[in-house]
This record gives sequence, structure tokens and C-alpha cells, in this order.
Amino acid sequence: MRNPVNRVLLGLLGLVLVALGGAALLAGLGVSVPSWWPFAGRDDVLLSTADRTRWRDEGWWWPVVIAVLSLCVLLSLWWLLAQLHRKRLGTIRVPGEGGSEQVLLRGRALERVLRQEAEATEGVSRADVTLKGRESEPRARISLLLGPSGSPARAVAQLAGSGVATARESVRARRLPTVVRVRGARRGARRVD
Repeated sequence: MRNPVNRVLLGLLGLVLVALGGAALLAGLGVSVPSWWPFAGRDDVLLSTADRTRWRDEGWWWPVVIAVLSLCVLLSLWWLLAQLHRKRLGTIRVPGEGGSEQVLLRGRALERVLRQEAEATEGVSRADVTLKGRESEPRARISLLLGPSGSPARAVAQLAGSGVATARESVRARRLPTVVRVRGARRGARRVD
């Protein structure tokens, strides 16, 4: 869900900035522009003197301006860091037989296998798997949704004994740290006659 919203917001912000920049550039270059154009000519300014000095003598003006600009900078930095942070592990380095060779395994493939193993476990109705970490040291986060007959202890024990152990061996890792979250399915009220 985050990626489509992110792309749409980026696209809209980019279009607005390109339109404003293009309007200012055309007016600054002296190109004749229509009367409805936001900037009329080379000597036009973004804010008139009256607009710039209207609130200057008010005591609340400068703290509000500084707070709003600081908030914009902090939100921009947060957004940038969120873009750089990768939620999923793209590939996993698997050492070859001789030790010098390495094979790259797609993280989504291992996630799919782990999810299938988890959903095949008795009592589990749905599973979500996410791989994180580094290419040489993956970590798994597994969310299990138990059905009405599911036992959390049994589901986690079976998953650790079969699915996680098999995944660890297949990527030839010494260990595969795994966090398992277990939730029970919500049961609706039963009708009593």
C-alpha cells in the first residue's frame, strides 16, 4: 500500500514543482506569457513588499514561520530516510560448494517457501513472512494467524523444526534469527437457541 501512495505523492509534488519552476523560468527569460500566468515578467516578484511586511511586526509571526519551516525540513528528512530504508531483503548470498563461489537467491523466493511451510503447519490459516538483515546474515519475521483449532506452542515448534531449519540449511547459514508473531483468528459470536 505504501509504494503506490508514495509514487502518486512524489509524482504530484514533482509536477507542481516543475510547473512553478517552469513558470518562473519563462517569465524570467522574458518570454511573452498569457495574462493569467502567475509571473508577469522579468521584474515580477513572488511576494510584493506589502505581502512580505504584512505580519512582520506581529510577535507570533517569526516563531510560526520558523516552526513551519523546521517541520517541513524534518518531514522531508524523515521521508528521505524512509525511502533509503529497505523493508525487505532483496537477495541472499549463498556460499557455493567450494566456499569461493557464491550464489544469489532472491529473498522473495525464500519468503514464499517459508510462507508455504508455515501455512502447511497444522492449525495455521495464514502466514506472512518478511526477510530482513544483510545478504550474508538474513533474519526472518513470520506472522501466523491461527485457526480455531490452532495451538500457538505446537505451531511455533513445528515451524522451527521444519520450515526455519530447512531454510537455514538451504542458504547455508549458521543461524537464521526468526521472530514469530502469533495471532488467533477472531471468532464471531455463536448463536445459542
